[in-house]
Amino acid sequence: MMELGIGMFGDLSLNSQTGKYNDAGTRIREMIEEIKLMDQAGIDVFAMGEHHRSDYAVSSPEIILAAAASVTRNIRLASGVTVLSSAEPVKVYEDFATVDLISEGRAEIFVGRGSFIESFPLYGYSLEDYEELFEEKLSLLLKINSEENVSWKGRLRAPMENQTVYPRASGGGNIPIWIAVGGTPQSVLRAARLGLPLVVAIIGGMPEQFRNLIEFYKQEYRKSGHNEAEMQIAVHSHTFVSDRPEVIDEYFHHYKAQMDRIGSSRGWSPYTKMQYEGGRSRDGALFIGNPEEVAEKISRVKEMFGLTRFIGHMDVGAPSHKTLMKSIELFGAQVAPQVR
Repeated sequence: MMELGIGMFGDLSLNSQTGKYNDAGTRIREMIEEIKLMDQAGIDVFAMGEHHRSDYAVSSPEIILAAAASVTRNIRLASGVTVLSSAEPVKVYEDFATVDLISEGRAEIFVGRGSFIESFPLYGYSLEDYEELFEEKLSLLLKINSEENVSWKGRLRAPMENQTVYPRASGGGNIPIWIAVGGTPQSVLRAARLGLPLVVAIIGGMPEQFRNLIEFYKQEYRKSGHNEAEMQIAVHSHTFVSDRPEVIDEYFHHYKAQMDRIGSSRGWSPYTKMQYEGGRSRDGALFIGNPEEVAEKISRVKEMFGLTRFIGHMDVGAPSHKTLMKSIELFGAQVAPQVR
């Protein structure tokens, strides 16, 4: 059975009167309520993103996940993603091991290089080392995850020699680690060769365009000698559910506002209603619509890629807490049963 999840970044809406983003503390408290509802609705996993910008509320996913662990019982709690290139692998493991212990074994780590680069200068890293930082830190994190006493040597970080990392996660100390990618073949190849689960972010264009990339992962996973029965593939896409057409239509304005804020620094043209409706169409990458439409699209990509997990990213553009709670409720009560 495919797992169904919800992801969030903690988007903050812009107050038109003050010209400032709304309060991060309020948004964080709302998210804890939303994650609690996800758990009650039978959602399998929640993924919390990491950003270091004024328009997002969360820079430390593990702290949000620890808070969520105390008010949930079953839902798995993951980062979505941990920007490992600018993080300290020892601290990453220690923090997620702590979340794992609080939640009684429900923690997961999604690691990626990050599509936003604010954390690199913030933590004193050079973008010239972008690729090597990830390679090196991933090798250390995987070693820590599998060995209590660690000896390791790299180029960009001080070596470790027979050092212990505590606390250890439940179940022998091993935390599930997924590789999150945006479509780079080299990143997919890395995940396949290491035998690690893959999360592909599909947020534009058409899912069909990613078919060759996912087939490449499967091919290299098998070629590397890993057990095919243990292969896990997830898609992470923008998702919003409402049974009211006027709410779906209104959500365009929230979505456009965030796309334009991000796009202004990347040279993108202003986001249009035509793009929104194209993304919502049968072959588009936006899982935005009524429960039947969203369930049908998830089922289609499940069959297309052989997915074991789908994560709907649900707070793009900071829709209201009330609107998000209704979207979560519909996702759990109507979308999930249809897909399953």
